[in-house]
Amino acid sequence: MAMPNDIGIIDLMLAIPGADNSHFYEWIKPMLMDKESHDVFKMPAQYMFKDIPESPDTDDYITYTLMQMDKHNIDRAMLGIGMHAGVQEEAIKKFPDRFFACYEANPNFGMEEVRRIESLKRDLDIKAVTASPAMISPPVPVNDKKWYPIYAKLIELDIPFCPCMGVPGPRVPFLPQKVELLDEVLWFFPELKVVTRHGCEPWTELACKLMLKYPNLHYMTSAFAPKHYPKDIVNFANTRGSDQIMYAGYFPMGLSLDRIFSEMPEVPFRNEIWPKFLRDNALRVFKLD
Repeated sequence: MAMPNDIGIIDLMLAIPGADNSHFYEWIKPMLMDKESHDVFKMPAQYMFKDIPESPDTDDYITYTLMQMDKHNIDRAMLGIGMHAGVQEEAIKKFPDRFFACYEANPNFGMEEVRRIESLKRDLDIKAVTASPAMISPPVPVNDKKWYPIYAKLIELDIPFCPCMGVPGPRVPFLPQKVELLDEVLWFFPELKVVTRHGCEPWTELACKLMLKYPNLHYMTSAFAPKHYPKDIVNFANTRGSDQIMYAGYFPMGLSLDRIFSEMPEVPFRNEIWPKFLRDNALRVFKLD
């Protein structure tokens, strides 16, 4: 069960930090109603993350990030582009062998968003479209028909949809991210590849049941320290879900890479699962050359 140290890891959720990382969450603020989230927290789920990484004193955050990746044998990482993502795009263009792009979509923009996704695939070769259904303003549940034109375009472009599912960390209603809502989406769009983000808790047993039912459904471990990986997910990876579970971190938004990889060796994956979890599943599902 030992974690191998000779695999070039694919990290499916990482970002280039800056002097102030609060900009990662500006788009969520319209949905936050409580005073603590606005006036006290550096990030909207701060009550869950006690050791949020501090930004270093440097004038080259891209190089700093590459050094952190090299330290932990991370070969490539997926960066989000869109709002407040100038340095992310810069990193992708400068180091296409180390970084690849995803785009955070908002279906409230209708066909404009569909055309934007098509343009980003052409110009930046985005490998996924991500979503935070409970945190966009106004929220849009994953089975809402506003998403359907986007789903159709993703099938056409052959890139996955990566929604946050489960109770969100930020203090917003969880209804748009109930795991059961994926059942309708996966039924109606059997060609759509879906990779859930942010845990699916407290419905991980249901998530495993749906992954067993729909082979086009997958799960990434974003925003979870390894010691908190849900037991249902680890057990599923070790049995019938070895091709559907993959690694994603949360640096620098909530977790340091040092913490993630200090805890990772304790995850009880079977020996043959590690290469799939750390690299092979991501290469296949996101069509990484």
